[in-house]
Amino acid sequence: MSSRIEQLIDEIEEYIDSCKYQPLSSTKIIVNKEEIDELLRDLRMKTPDEIKRYQKIISNKEAILNDARAKAEALINEATVHTNELINEHEIMQQAYAQANEVVTMASQQAQDILDNATIEANNVRAAAIQYMDDMLSHLENIVSSASQSARSGYENLIGSMNHYRDIIQSNRNELHPADDYEDVVLQNVGDADEEL
Repeated sequence: MSSRIEQLIDEIEEYIDSCKYQPLSSTKIIVNKEEIDELLRDLRMKTPDEIKRYQKIISNKEAILNDARAKAEALINEATVHTNELINEHEIMQQAYAQANEVVTMASQQAQDILDNATIEANNVRAAAIQYMDDMLSHLENIVSSASQSARSGYENLIGSMNHYRDIIQSNRNELHPADDYEDVVLQNVGDADEEL
C-alpha cells in the first residue's frame, strides 16, 4: 500500500510528464508555477504525517522489548515456582536442585534470546523506516531541482529571444533613416536606452 507522500510524488511526476515542451526543445518543458506550487504545498503538508507514522513504527521497538521482558519474567517465575515445588519434596531434594538450576538456566537463555531477537527486529524496523523516508525525500529533492532548472532555463531563453528581437527592431529603424540623419538616430537610440533604464 503506497503512502500519501508516494501518491503526491506520482502526481508531481504525472504533472511534469503532461507539461508541454518548449518550442524547438525535446528536454525543456513549460511549467505552470501555481500548479506545481500547489502540489509541493500539499506534499509539504503531508510530510509531517508520514514522519509521525514512521516514528510510531520506531516507537514499537519499545513495545517489542517490553513484551520480550514480560515473557522472560514469566519464564523465570514459572521456573522459580517449579523449583520451589521440587525443593519441598524431601526424597528428591538433590534432584530438585539440579533440575531447578537447569530450568532457570534454560529460562534465562530463552529470555535472553527473546530480548536479543526483539532488539534486532526493532532496530531493523527503525533502519528500514529511516531509509524509506530518506529515499522519498531524495526523490522529491530531485524533482524540485529538475523543475527549478527547467524554469531557470526557460527564463534565460525568453530574455535571449527578447534581446534578439530588440536588435532586429533597432536595425530596421536604422534602415528607415537616410545616412545624413545618422546623428538624429544615434540621439534617439540613446534616449530610448535611458528610458529602458
